[in-house]
Amino acid sequence: METAGSQRGAQEYPHPFIHEVKLSRAQTIRGVILGSVLVPLRITLAALFFLIMWPIARLRLAGLSKEERARPVTGWRRWLFHPIIWLLSRAVFFSMGFLWVRVKGRRADLKEAPVLVVAPHSGFLDMLVLCPTQLATVVSRSENTSLPVIGALLEFNQSVLVSRKDPESRKKAVTELIERLTSKGYWPQMLMFPEGTTTNGRALIKFKPGAFLAGVPVQPVLLRYPNKLVRRFSFLPVYKPSEEEKQDPNLYADNVQRLMAKALGIPATDYVMEGKFPVSKLGGLSLPLVSPGRETLSLLQKAGLQKHEIEAALARMIDRCQSGGQRSKVSADELSSILSLKDRQTAVSICGLYSKDETVDLRQLYFSVSLLTNSHNFTELIHAAFTIFDQEGKGSLNAEELSDLMGALLGIPQHSTGALYAEASSLGLLTEENLLRVLTTHPTYGRLLSDLLQPEEAGSPHAPAANGKAVNNNRFTHIINGSLHHGKKFE
Repeated sequence: METAGSQRGAQEYPHPFIHEVKLSRAQTIRGVILGSVLVPLRITLAALFFLIMWPIARLRLAGLSKEERARPVTGWRRWLFHPIIWLLSRAVFFSMGFLWVRVKGRRADLKEAPVLVVAPHSGFLDMLVLCPTQLATVVSRSENTSLPVIGALLEFNQSVLVSRKDPESRKKAVTELIERLTSKGYWPQMLMFPEGTTTNGRALIKFKPGAFLAGVPVQPVLLRYPNKLVRRFSFLPVYKPSEEEKQDPNLYADNVQRLMAKALGIPATDYVMEGKFPVSKLGGLSLPLVSPGRETLSLLQKAGLQKHEIEAALARMIDRCQSGGQRSKVSADELSSILSLKDRQTAVSICGLYSKDETVDLRQLYFSVSLLTNSHNFTELIHAAFTIFDQEGKGSLNAEELSDLMGALLGIPQHSTGALYAEASSLGLLTEENLLRVLTTHPTYGRLLSDLLQPEEAGSPHAPAANGKAVNNNRFTHIINGSLHHGKKFE
């Protein structure tokens, strides 16, 4: 599958994680008036139905041993409780405004397709798909079992539980998932959202391989919201994997993603979520959809900093980074002082671009911002970065140090730099010269560099030129011969 990252110069995909709501004045007034009546009413009705479901869901497995709970529920416990929970589930969604649901196509039976894959995934209310699929079994975070009502419903559903924080839990969940999907009808049909997170539905992000690991047939299910009143589910024909797809779950997932995207009339992208960061993949590297460095520059300019003030702040950052130790990790308050900001909130916002808390690694901040300015050419930046991350001064980087260096340049952590490391060390050690050679001449990483150095006035870092060709960046063309020399040189 050709990745979206490799097509940047030719096509721009819609951002799948940003949704802008535009309401007219009339719509806003109507929303306020009707919402003041309907919202409390709908919440009350939904809460009432959930409270009724809570004890009934618990009764389904009441009195069963741990071994019995590890097997699918059958007999009277299924035919008595299952239709009751199904009706109450539909009542919850009806009370929340999902009045009509149109179903197109036929849901495959368990033996035809042990798993249903649903996309796009736009929010919690997509769980409405459980009603036309007869409460198929799902995969959920184990942390959700502690939630009131939700925990009881997950127990009722006999869901596969996984903790995102525990690697052993993930391995156990994969084993259980494969066991269920290959049980030949012993376990009920499963339903999964292969995107693994929610989007705005304007594009399909890369499918995770979980639903495809067992190599069994899947039935794609399209989730559509054609208008305000109607919800539609379309069951596509069962997709039977080839032998090649059975051996390669990622290939299987990519092909099903493209099939579903074509049926939906939206792009299939290689965008994924890594932690809190939406990224695309290129040569194993994670490229942020929104450049942290570019966003930082925008915030600094909005805060009133002039070009010379930004350059002075960058100089203070690199001095601190070159001093070594733990001084490169700073709080929002320290960052505010380094940047000479009057408004602390700007520093907090900048920290949020790089981490989950109010801290930032100055190495990431410095290099991701400097890469977009004319203060230094790329050769100088690589020399400075190499010097900082070559902690032992041995003249070469190991795999972990390369990951840290690329994370600083791109502004987000890098976890899959193995391909780059192998390419840059193919002639021996990963030296500064070898790294610079690969980043400037390799067909894949050269495209990455060209994107990173594209000037801000050209628009989005992913934007094509008017003629459909990639924007030519003069800074990039002169990198190798070192003809650009702006500002202070690094020691």
